Amino acid sequence: MLRKTIIPAMVGLALTSLPAYAQLTDGVVKIGVLTDMAGVTADITGKGSVVAAQMAVEEFGDTISGKPIEVISADHQHKTDLGSSIARQWYDTDQVDVIVDIPNSSIALAVQRIARNSKKLVLFSGAGTTALTNEQCSPYGFHWTYDTYALAHGTASAVVQNGGKSWFILASDYAFGAQLAKDTSTVVEAEGGKVLGIVRHPLNLADFASFLLQAQSSGAQVIGIANAGNDTITAIKQAGEFGITQAGQSLAAMILMINDVHSLGLQNAQGTYLTTASYWDMNDKTRAWSRKFMERTGAMPSMLQAGVYGSVLHYLKSVKAAGTDDADKVAQTMRDMPINDAFTENAHIREDGRVLRDMYLAKVKTPEASKYPWDYFDIVRTIPAAQTVAPLSESSCPLVKKP
Repeated sequence: MLRKTIIPAMVGLALTSLPAYAQLTDGVVKIGVLTDMAGVTADITGKGSVVAAQMAVEEFGDTISGKPIEVISADHQHKTDLGSSIARQWYDTDQVDVIVDIPNSSIALAVQRIARNSKKLVLFSGAGTTALTNEQCSPYGFHWTYDTYALAHGTASAVVQNGGKSWFILASDYAFGAQLAKDTSTVVEAEGGKVLGIVRHPLNLADFASFLLQAQSSGAQVIGIANAGNDTITAIKQAGEFGITQAGQSLAAMILMINDVHSLGLQNAQGTYLTTASYWDMNDKTRAWSRKFMERTGAMPSMLQAGVYGSVLHYLKSVKAAGTDDADKVAQTMRDMPINDAFTENAHIREDGRVLRDMYLAKVKTPEASKYPWDYFDIVRTIPAAQTVAPLSESSCPLVKKP
């Protein structure tokens, strides 16, 4: 089902700094938020991603050269065929200029191909696969917030550098978990740490007791949680029930959002390390934006929702600077301009479409250390952008020029 929200045009208001020759192909800039409204990632994307896009439009000024900016949304239901169908309709029939968010890697890759064929832009915040900027990269695709390389390398590397030298890895027993466990092991050992053991569990497991006891008895300083979704939530909750973190071991979750911590509660999540691209309580700008977001949604923004906001704002700035909504010209302008928003300072876009941004190693606070609602993270250290992306020398993206 398609949902539509139109940001009202401020009739007669022109942005005087916009070139006089500015042209919009159909008299409107149309942004499509393709997201998950009711599924497993709805809390960290979904309606919050739509609100984030709307807030970007409002911050920009609601119009371009007196013409309206329109935000529409749809639920892909984590179905690749449905997501692809919506994207084709938006690009080919509804004259959508850019699609954003897409919290599902399979759907993201499908939309990337459609966007390339349609010569339309797509900005990924919710998807994590590195294929978007490797073998399936596109001049029209931009990977905005994170990828699996950033999470594995960011968290594991930073935790080892912070003193967590010995690891035991709890991984889901399918391709995703196996790759995440392998990547984590590689990083831990490259940083001078040691993996004492790896145990693999079935998907959608209800009882992690035997696996957690193995991790506990290993004596490892850090238990790496290399799974996703409900398995991550269940594993962390049961680790808290067993008193694992209270006894001195730390948890390092490869994928964990602030909304997950809110659901778990600090008693269960305390002591867990994670990598995040943003946090609402970093400074005055992030707090001001996030409080407005919370007034509308009832929650603080996930890094994915903050990424939607940033991607839409940068896109609109680039349309203004380019003087057109032509996809090729806007894409080049997006690459040329630095990225600045409430959560990002002077980031930029690499030739493969990957946004280069600093990320943060965070540690979930204890209940006693939390002083106010959503006061969940201690930021342990900043992870420089160069450490969160695969080097271009290893890239298989045809857009990357090789020496």
